[in-house]
Amino acid sequence: MPELPEVETVRRGLAPALEGHRLARVEARRPDLRFPLPDGFVQRLTGARIERLDRRAKYLLAPLDRGDTLVMHLGMTGRFDVTTPQGDHLRPGEFYETVGDNPKHEHVLFVTDDGTRVAYSDPRRFGFMDLVPTDRLAEHPWFKGMGPEPLGQDFTIATLADAFEGRKQGPKTLLLDQRIVAGLGNIYVCEALWRAHIDPFKPAGGIAKTRLGPLVDAIRQVLAEAIEAGGSTLRDFAHADGALGYFQHRFSVYDREGEACQTPGCKGVIARQVQAGRSTFFCPVCQR
Repeated sequence: MPELPEVETVRRGLAPALEGHRLARVEARRPDLRFPLPDGFVQRLTGARIERLDRRAKYLLAPLDRGDTLVMHLGMTGRFDVTTPQGDHLRPGEFYETVGDNPKHEHVLFVTDDGTRVAYSDPRRFGFMDLVPTDRLAEHPWFKGMGPEPLGQDFTIATLADAFEGRKQGPKTLLLDQRIVAGLGNIYVCEALWRAHIDPFKPAGGIAKTRLGPLVDAIRQVLAEAIEAGGSTLRDFAHADGALGYFQHRFSVYDREGEACQTPGCKGVIARQVQAGRSTFFCPVCQR
């Protein structure tokens, strides 16, 4: 599933096509995705102006001038295809093995006031869209209780100290909890813990507070680098200009089981262990 850097890459690719534009035409070619589309979906969107395109964790948010926010989630196989009035075709985000451009997978179509066509395709239909009153967005079940953005000012050493205090779970498990920090996924948590040399399995409550500053920095750095690289291509991800996401070439531990640890002077070998149903990649020597 796309993680925060990939979703941010999609947001940046879609923003020029949608921000400030009115939706001249909207088509819902089926009544549901992962969940049913909201009542009046087409009517409530047609003619609405998209004020901006935001991201919250792994959600795309498009506040409208009518008082609602269009909430979009890519799921596992969701993608957007943009066709400009000049005929240029852009694909701001593709995170799965190519299955071909099958029209039956194109479920929602937005056409803006300048003729730009933005189509949402989703072969597995794990993504979803909804319309939520903007002034009640923070109280919606998807967002209520969600932790701070890891690249925002509210994500601090104190955030982690409070979240880790007295906890027996490992830091990997807690960092994936969206109530503690929003948007982190398996890949980038593995990478950040390796950079901070923190054992992913050690009870978080036993981690010295002096080590939390380097962990916060590592999380911020790995996300910023991934966004700059256009995300990670695990199968076939291409962002808005058609280039691939390249951060996977910088992975130090993720999917590198059996390879030598890249920490200078470390003699360890990257290991893999299933933790809370997900693969954790780590160095058993330098992550202590």
